[in-house]
Amino acid sequence: MSTTANLLIELGTEELPPKSLKALSDSFTQSITDQLTGLSIAFGKVESFATPRRIAVLVSHVQRQQDDEQVDKRGPAIAAAFDAEGNPTKAALGWARGVGIDVADAERLVTDKGEWLLHKAIVPGKDLQDLLPQVVQQAAKQLPVPKTMRWGEGEFAFIRPLKRLTVMLDDTLVPMSLFGVQSSNRLLGHRFHSQGDVELTKASDYPEALKQAYVIASFAERRQLVKEHAQALAADINATPVWDEDLLDEVASLVEWPVALLAAFDEAFLDVPKEALIYTMKDDQRYFPLVDSEGNLLAKFIFITNIESKNPDLVVAGNEKVIRPRLADAEFFYTNDKKVSLASRIEKLDSVLFQKELGSIGDKARRISQVAGNIANQLGADAAIATRAGLLAKADLVSHMVMEFPEVQGVMGMHYARHDGEPEGVALAIEAHYRPRFAGDTLPSTTEGAAVAIADKLDTLVGIFAIGQTPRGDRDPFGLRRAAIGLLRMLVELELDLDFKAIIAHAAGAYASTIQVSEETQDEIFNFLLGRFRAWYQEQGIAVDVIQSVLARRPQKALDFDRRVKAVTEFVRLPEAEALAAANKRVSNILAKSDTANLTEINTALLQEEAEKALYDALNGLQSTVETGVASGNYNAVLSQLAHLRSPIDNFFNEVMVNADEPAIRTNRLALLTKLRNQFLAVADISLLQS
Repeated sequence: MSTTANLLIELGTEELPPKSLKALSDSFTQSITDQLTGLSIAFGKVESFATPRRIAVLVSHVQRQQDDEQVDKRGPAIAAAFDAEGNPTKAALGWARGVGIDVADAERLVTDKGEWLLHKAIVPGKDLQDLLPQVVQQAAKQLPVPKTMRWGEGEFAFIRPLKRLTVMLDDTLVPMSLFGVQSSNRLLGHRFHSQGDVELTKASDYPEALKQAYVIASFAERRQLVKEHAQALAADINATPVWDEDLLDEVASLVEWPVALLAAFDEAFLDVPKEALIYTMKDDQRYFPLVDSEGNLLAKFIFITNIESKNPDLVVAGNEKVIRPRLADAEFFYTNDKKVSLASRIEKLDSVLFQKELGSIGDKARRISQVAGNIANQLGADAAIATRAGLLAKADLVSHMVMEFPEVQGVMGMHYARHDGEPEGVALAIEAHYRPRFAGDTLPSTTEGAAVAIADKLDTLVGIFAIGQTPRGDRDPFGLRRAAIGLLRMLVELELDLDFKAIIAHAAGAYASTIQVSEETQDEIFNFLLGRFRAWYQEQGIAVDVIQSVLARRPQKALDFDRRVKAVTEFVRLPEAEALAAANKRVSNILAKSDTANLTEINTALLQEEAEKALYDALNGLQSTVETGVASGNYNAVLSQLAHLRSPIDNFFNEVMVNADEPAIRTNRLALLTKLRNQFLAVADISLLQS
């Protein structure tokens, strides 16, 4: 018999929750492989499978048996193992009996701490077949299941009732049970197309055996088929599907045998803003909307079925019938919403709570308006547009359309503003003020829109911090971390030169009639924003020590912070960087142990050694370059020039005794090192860089 086998483990269930399927499959596979690794079982390629009615893993070349293991069993010390005549003591005899040997057969363990009796026991490895029941049970137990179901007599609880269990090593069925279901080689085929169960003869046949029963077991393959089939149908009519990665995942989790069909709806519905129609088709029905080459929504859509119908026209008609009332609802809400202006809805916002201590959404809108106008002024944008957009930004929340379809908030405000004759800048800023809504989302396209978006996020940050409901661990009910990252992205990527402390103070001032936001709280918000830089840059692959070196300087502008990080990232690639970082660390340690508070200007008359004179001259020669570069934000140029200090610094430490006996000379040399350190600190604390 081969020393390895292909291992298949499948849990066949009732329909699994589609939005959780991929996570369940990933968790199941990870748990199986982690356990095999922990049991010292070697294996090869790992394949995951997931359909609406199963999760499975196929592992190739799995070691059938653990390797034998040598276990050292140490006995009593020699001094305690034998008496004066050299006879074994009771301690030695008892130990030998316990490990199954004679004392005479024991080996000796000699260390610098003494000598002991030793037995090198060989523990036979266990057969994989005997280990698998516990592995499968543990993997099922570890699945991320927020809520379980009970079935039958209610004896067992799992994410869905278990219908089949298959555990096979090549062509051998591993006997075991899970939730009362005995392992078998019979799999669930397609619910409608399969003629009964699928009998599996060997583990490696798994994906092909299911395919014969109209089940594409691979989630990735099925997802790709969904996309390819939809693209092919769309291409036939010169259209493009409106893709959504989450929707693709969900649709692939709903079908085992994907078949794409094209359907249509009444073109009259196209008078409704396309965003509302797209949301209805995607989120309510899991359909793929279609657009033309200009991005205009077409009165057609693609849907994915789980069957190859003999009468597809009937299936199409059924889906067209289902979507019609949903689109009619959207049309009704849109038509009725247009009867009332956005501005007239502001009063209704006063009855919608933002947070009990922070007032209503109406209060928030007025604060956003005030702060957005101020920010727009600072950015040289149209303050009147930003002020008006800030006031109207939340008004669509009380529209019928948004109350029915919350995901189109902001978008509908834009359309209603246009209908009301508001300036286009106001309409665009209303739509943009929620951006970026998630990682990778687009940013506001206008400066006025950015001003409103910044004001909105600042208002939430300042208010929630002021009432002490800051994020704790994983808890962040108001999405403050997301708001902070969005704020940083806008300031950096749109190159908005705003001072954190200034805009925080202005947002705090807008709360004056509601709550008092102390300077201590404002500092806390500033620190929170600085802390978000670390997470944001780490996601971009920036080294932690680079980020820390800039954080130590606490820049008050996001754009300035970004320039410093990029400059230090370039600096660490220089051949001089490691030595200069080490030198700065040495300087930092020396100054930390000295009283540098009252250091006077450097007295050139006290510079005795050629090395310290050379360092002084080098620092003076670079001072103007450093000051000019820092003033213009050209930190790359500053650090590039400072890299030239490597040789003078090396010579200084090689030839000069900093802690000279004469106090005046010692103080003068400390002043020289302070000047050196301050030139680097103008950009970052590079002493924090790891060598």
